[in-house]
Amino acid sequence: MNPDLRDSAAHVVVDDLESPVLDDDDVHHLARVLRLRDGERVSATDGRGSWRVLEWAQGGVRPTGPIHHDRRLAALSVAAAMPKGDRLEWMVEKLTELGVDRIVLLHCERGVVRWEGERGARSLERLHRLVRAAATQSRRVWLPVVEGPVEAADFLAAEPKAVLCEPDGPSLGSLEPLPTCLVIGPEGGFSPSELAVGHGRAALGPTILRVETAAVAAAAQWTALCPIDHGA
Repeated sequence: MNPDLRDSAAHVVVDDLESPVLDDDDVHHLARVLRLRDGERVSATDGRGSWRVLEWAQGGVRPTGPIHHDRRLAALSVAAAMPKGDRLEWMVEKLTELGVDRIVLLHCERGVVRWEGERGARSLERLHRLVRAAATQSRRVWLPVVEGPVEAADFLAAEPKAVLCEPDGPSLGSLEPLPTCLVIGPEGGFSPSELAVGHGRAALGPTILRVETAAVAAAAQWTALCPIDHGA
């Protein structure tokens, strides 16, 4: 990670890096929570790989450095059944911190959580806010996409290179090439019809994991096996 990102007092997302403007929540966080002093450095990103260093001054920011663009050498998608309660939010937050680029929420036949209509829209909006907060905490310059919920069978049919994380598969590290789409089933496992649609399989370890644990373990293993260079 570039030292300017790592050492900044805070990291924010803005619409325009040429003329960066903070939203009200960011101003409150920087001024009231972090209590930044004039002259402290803040890094900002557009969420699409570009970023620059700003300086906190009189309750706002002003550019002090050039605009950088970090190219993304590899991208990981994690599709997962939705666990109950706040375990879903924890999962999405940690996947964001680990650098996952696409998070897809699945309705599985043996899953117990299903979102429909207005409830789904509200819940997805909350996850988008959570992703943004987690991305700024972890100094990401590429914001992940959160999609769904979609039926697991439909997703697998549309993603021929997706790999199911199943205990009877070979280890993730033994697969060549390393898959870029990992699919996590519910705690009851994938149904026979879902397994029939899925293509490859990979095991994450010797034990049975909860959905959110499996998703995070898969992303962590993948990152260790295929490091992503987000810039010098």
